[in-house]
Amino acid sequence: MLIRYFGAAQAAAGVPEERLDLDGVPLAVVLDEIRGRYPDSEPSMSRVLDRSSFLLNEVALRDRSERISRNDVVDVLPPFAGG
Repeated sequence: MLIRYFGAAQAAAGVPEERLDLDGVPLAVVLDEIRGRYPDSEPSMSRVLDRSSFLLNEVALRDRSERISRNDVVDVLPPFAGG
């Protein structure tokens, strides 16, 4: 699956996107995998993910039990300031 990071999530990951070799797992598992990749990031990836919203193939994803497939795209959208 492709994970695309925006704002503080991109700053924490140090990359705008990356591929994860996961298939058919809930969003919660995907987020745990991301947290494990960046345990010491600044800003804290864990805090960023806790405050973020997510898109699955460009559609809002609120249910963390939703299963994500190998060919899906997940966008990590931290809160944005400004207007």
